[in-house]
Order: sequence, then structure tokens, then C-alpha cells
Amino acid sequence: MLNRRILRIKAFKVLYSYAENPDLTLKEALGSLETSEEATRDLYLYMLSLIPALTGVAAHRIEAARGKFNPTEEDLNPNMKFVRNGISALLEGDPDFQRLIEKKKLSWAQQDAFLSDLYNRVRSRQYFIDYMASDASSIKEDAALWKCVFEEEFEDDPSLAAILEDTSIHWADDLAYALGTCIRSLDEIGRLGRWSFPPLYQSDILLAQGREASSDSEFVKKLLTTAYGRFSEYNSLIAGSVSKWDRDRLYTTDIVLIAMGLAEAEAFPDIPVKVTINEYVEISKYYSTPKSRGFVNGILDRLIKQRESEGIIVKNNI
Repeated sequence: MLNRRILRIKAFKVLYSYAENPDLTLKEALGSLETSEEATRDLYLYMLSLIPALTGVAAHRIEAARGKFNPTEEDLNPNMKFVRNGISALLEGDPDFQRLIEKKKLSWAQQDAFLSDLYNRVRSRQYFIDYMASDASSIKEDAALWKCVFEEEFEDDPSLAAILEDTSIHWADDLAYALGTCIRSLDEIGRLGRWSFPPLYQSDILLAQGREASSDSEFVKKLLTTAYGRFSEYNSLIAGSVSKWDRDRLYTTDIVLIAMGLAEAEAFPDIPVKVTINEYVEISKYYSTPKSRGFVNGILDRLIKQRESEGIIVKNNI
């Protein structure tokens, strides 16, 4: 599930916490990293559990309409296609999925207003209107409907963002990634007719497919451990590479990003320098200032070359 880009981001956030709070021990830092990793998969489960929750809203409305004093013909004979969608039934009937939801105490029970507004919005979409008008009925078609919902309704929803922020401090930046994983799961359900809990790391998925892959778990732990242990050294290197005037204007985020890049370049001889620099430049676009991209790129490139000339950074023939 978690690829190396998001693992780098998580390690960066933990190292940033250490830069702001030097009393943070390595054990605490690694524990925080593990918690953050699991939280992303919890968010994936939470968003996937919205499928039965939203289906339940539709079912409740149909029952309420049937119970009106003067129900219309449409109230008495509603289109039940959405309420009977196979994805909701599959997730509700999957013991592993339900066990995980219960174990992690993930529930939409207190979010009635959000679910009601979401259902109203979804019902107005053309993709939903076309789905309800189609005579076709299959798990693949149901999966395609939910993919549209996950692709179009959540990423920029301020109400959802507020719910996630209130639920977990670890979910603030992980929604887009969790939604992508939900969409891949829906593809799999539509193709195979079953749900499976994704492994925590992308490398585990590749290994299960019989493909060669180095451990992402070991990668991120080694990355954070190296950056944590040498942070003071890296901080001094960075400060020494800029003028006194620029030194006073260094941002902590930039220092941490460059330190992460140096740690990766030193700890992983098989990862090309260009890949490492590109990764932290990309991360700087989202977590630092508009000028950070050029600064991180320039300083990291200069310091890596310096460490290579000193024999501290040694790359394999790649």
C-alpha cells in the first residue's frame, strides 16, 4: 500500500518533529513513524466503510418515503438499484472487513449531516443518473459507480476535511493517497468479486506477486534512523554551505529535507543520487516555501558531491 514517496514524507515529518523537539528519542521517533504508517491504512478503511454508510442513508430515505401519509407511486415503487449495490453488500458481509472496522472503532454513525449532504450531491451527478437508468446489473458496474464517487466527491470537500482532522491528527495529508488505494480496491473487487486487505508496504505486494523488491519497511526505518543520528552533523553542514545572511533565513523544513536527502544518499548506495534529489525537491513543493525547490536542489546537490569527493557517500555502479 505505502510506496516510497509517502514513506519519505512520513519520515520527513517525524524528523521535523525532532528538529523542533530535540528531546524526542529515536525509539519515540520510530514509534511515531509506525503509528503514522498504520494511520494511512486506517484512513483507507474508514473511507471504504463510507460505502455501506452512504448506502444505508439511501435505504433509510426509501423507507421513510414509503411511510409517508400520502406516498406517491415513486415512493411506493422506488428504484432500488443503488440500495442493492453489490459493493456495499460485499463489504457488509465480509467478516475480515467488519472485524477491522470494529477493532479500529471506525464509524460514520455521528456524521449524519455529512452523509445526507453527500447523498444529495451524488444523486445529482450525471454518473449516478446514468447508473440508475441502466438496466445492467453487475459487481463491475457497481464498482465503476463507486469509483466515480471516490474520484470526484472527496478530495476538495471541506466538510470531510474537518471530519478527518477531528478524527485523527495523522490523516491531514493522507486523503488523496487513501482515496487512490480505495479506487484500486474497487477495481480489484469489480474484477475478482472480493475484497482483500492491502499489505502495509508496496514491497510486500510486489513480493506476493513473485516480483523482486527490497523491503520498504527496512528502507524507511534505516532512512529515519540515519537522518536522526546525523541530524546535528547535517545541520552544521547545511549552515556552513550558505552565507551568514542566508543562514539566518534558513527554514527548518528546508534543513530537514536536505538532511533527509543526505541520509538517503549515504545509507543507500543502490539509489541513484538523481532519484534522491528529485524526491526531496518534489516533497519541498508541498511542505516548504515557493523558493525551496531551487534551494533544496542546489544545496543537496552540492553537499552530496562534496561527500562523494570525501569518500563518505559511495554509490554502486548504477
